[in-house]
Amino acid sequence: MLEHEQIPLKNTATVPDLSVCIGGIRFKNPVIAASGTFGYGREYQGLLDIPCLGGICTKGLTLHPRQGNTGPRLHETPGGILNSIGLENPGIPAFIEQELPLLRELGPVVIANLAGSTVDEYREGARLLARSSVDMIELNISCPNVKAGGMAFGLDPKPAASVVQAVREVWDKPLMVKLSPNAPDLHAVAGACVTAGADAFSLVNTFQAMAIDIYRRKPVFQHIKAGLSGPGIRPLALRMVWDLGEAVRVPLVGVGGIANAADALEFLLAGAVAVQVGSATFSHPPLMPEIIQGIAAYMQQYRIARIADLSIRNKTF
Repeated sequence: MLEHEQIPLKNTATVPDLSVCIGGIRFKNPVIAASGTFGYGREYQGLLDIPCLGGICTKGLTLHPRQGNTGPRLHETPGGILNSIGLENPGIPAFIEQELPLLRELGPVVIANLAGSTVDEYREGARLLARSSVDMIELNISCPNVKAGGMAFGLDPKPAASVVQAVREVWDKPLMVKLSPNAPDLHAVAGACVTAGADAFSLVNTFQAMAIDIYRRKPVFQHIKAGLSGPGIRPLALRMVWDLGEAVRVPLVGVGGIANAADALEFLLAGAVAVQVGSATFSHPPLMPEIIQGIAAYMQQYRIARIADLSIRNKTF
């Protein structure tokens, strides 16, 4: 934890402005619950002050319901968590009818994480979401493209752009694309997405990894490979945010291994306009409000008025 996190805000005249704007949407602060770690909001009711959050990214949503993967789904490692959930979700129609009303009442900006296996599924999912009160889509292009032999859409510029373009045809609200760190040329993928209509990026999604059970002498997960998140990926994610900030001129939301206010501030200093907090909330649900308080205390101590003023990107060292 930062020492600054314990510094009280002395008076309202010196309280910094934590609000940020992404794609024309105003967030009361830059801390967003990451997709896949916060359910649809109701799961954390009573465990933290949800209305104080800047935004909530829903668990990944697909056009049709999915049961998810069988076998083990989570596996702890020294540097984080491996997950192989398989996008279990009720489907977009059920989400809109059963989950969205309560999610809207909670107060933070609502971001629907949209996934799919074909371009048509993405387009139709976005079309349904466009009829709802969702504020923004976070486009998950780390999903396997079934028509291309299972390669993730986000690994190559052309299929990534095709998904963004298809969603743009039916979605006129802000569109944030969640980038995969596994792409051979992340900058090329990002550039193609901007050309196709992306308003912002969240990065990074999980790193492809695996674990082996030495006693059963077989991979832990049924699909062998899984996604790694947690503190171990934070320096890598931070470097990718820094690098991509030099290549594109759209807002970036930093994701990956954030476990305290100091971690979040690193991403904001690197040029991210906001951050998403994920797996750390499993072990400490009140973490995000604490991070918000820590950012505010840091900004007050260093007399920084706005989140945008935190960035050190244009400084010489």
